[in-house]
Amino acid sequence: MNRLKKLFDGFKNLLILTLLIGLGSCKSVEIPVFSSQKPPVAPNYNNATSWAVLPNTYPEDLKKWQTNTTNLKADIFYIYPTLNLDKKDLRWNVPISDKAQQNKVLNTAVYFQASAFLNAGKLYVPYYRQAHIRSYNQFLNGGKEALDLAYADVKAAFQYYLKNYNNGRPFIIASHSQGTTHAIKLLKEFVDGKPLQKQLIAAYIPGIAIKKDVFKTIPFMTKPTQTGGFVAWNTYKKNYYPKTFSKWFEGAAVSNPITWDAATTSLRAAHKGFLFNNDKLYTQALRVYVKDGILWTSLPHFPYRLFALNKKRYHTGDINLFWEDVRENAVLRVDSFLKLH
Repeated sequence: MNRLKKLFDGFKNLLILTLLIGLGSCKSVEIPVFSSQKPPVAPNYNNATSWAVLPNTYPEDLKKWQTNTTNLKADIFYIYPTLNLDKKDLRWNVPISDKAQQNKVLNTAVYFQASAFLNAGKLYVPYYRQAHIRSYNQFLNGGKEALDLAYADVKAAFQYYLKNYNNGRPFIIASHSQGTTHAIKLLKEFVDGKPLQKQLIAAYIPGIAIKKDVFKTIPFMTKPTQTGGFVAWNTYKKNYYPKTFSKWFEGAAVSNPITWDAATTSLRAAHKGFLFNNDKLYTQALRVYVKDGILWTSLPHFPYRLFALNKKRYHTGDINLFWEDVRENAVLRVDSFLKLH
């Protein structure tokens, strides 16, 4: 009931926000120079408090999605998406001690994205000094430095994980949006053409446009049981092309997150289910169409579909729209990897 109440409160707040934007003044906020801000304190990953999730610290509401608790032979290293979207927040990077950010990480990113991987392996989610969303459109005016700072944390967390937790176990890299920005760098630095590559089961890295040849030796996967490669997609409403299509998306790798093969479309009956923020799983709700650089989806068939009628960008739903599809495929790839090794 609490999550359902949050759902309707969210719709109400969205309506209010839309009206405020429409009625707002034309005043612009002056963005501070990156170098004028003292960076937040760096995380110490030796401390459990620097991790949102460790295998022995799963939040109680997360555990209900886990059906396999005794035979997990792989690890999941998950990097969450951009959660600091407030235009009035002038910070370039968010301290990991920020309680509002922590709440978003656990109750939004982890609950609706990382949860899809719980039955595939032991989950590791580091907090990191995430860059503000403006870092992308202000890349040359502080954004690069903010993203570099965020990646430095992700890198340090991964190094700590390798040294203290991995013990030679196979692993999955999972991420979304800004998390994928960092995951790409992480894979290039530690996995691509490196000895560690033999432990890579798969990289699920949607939310950022990625070329098929972005890595030297990590392939774009086109079979549901394939391992050692990556899958990626960016979701939009059917027949819609974003304004930045030719600049960012055209020619990008696009996986079919329902069939996991080279099929350019799917049937609604094949869709295994998306996890909505009322805690319900809706099956056979949509079909997808693989286009050049983007993934189109039909309007989902579920009780709240009218709220999505005018929605064209499904970026926030890149994973939870295909939550059950991802969940089953992650387990399948782990099983496939273990049989081969």
